[in-house]
Amino acid sequence: MQKKDKEKVFGGDWTEAQLSMFLNVNSYDGDSADYVSVIRAYRHMVPATFADYVELFKAKGHDLNATNRNGESILATVSQHAKGADYAAILKDAGAAA
Repeated sequence: MQKKDKEKVFGGDWTEAQLSMFLNVNSYDGDSADYVSVIRAYRHMVPATFADYVELFKAKGHDLNATNRNGESILATVSQHAKGADYAAILKDAGAAA
């Protein structure tokens, strides 16, 4: 069990530098690096923070319609999750396609 001061905190205000850490990732299994980047952010951020991340992601020229090795888009993946509705709405509003 982790001590209280060692717990991960994913909410709150994130700086651009912190958000940027999620932008550049490597893909080792054939998924697009942009797909991996957004999915990783989705798994670690509350919706408000994720919305800020998506804005930065787009501003830096990344592809919101990137796919995994099976051709599934980011939006399609997020939309399949029971708790993904808020995140899917953020992606749609940003221009992502299923």
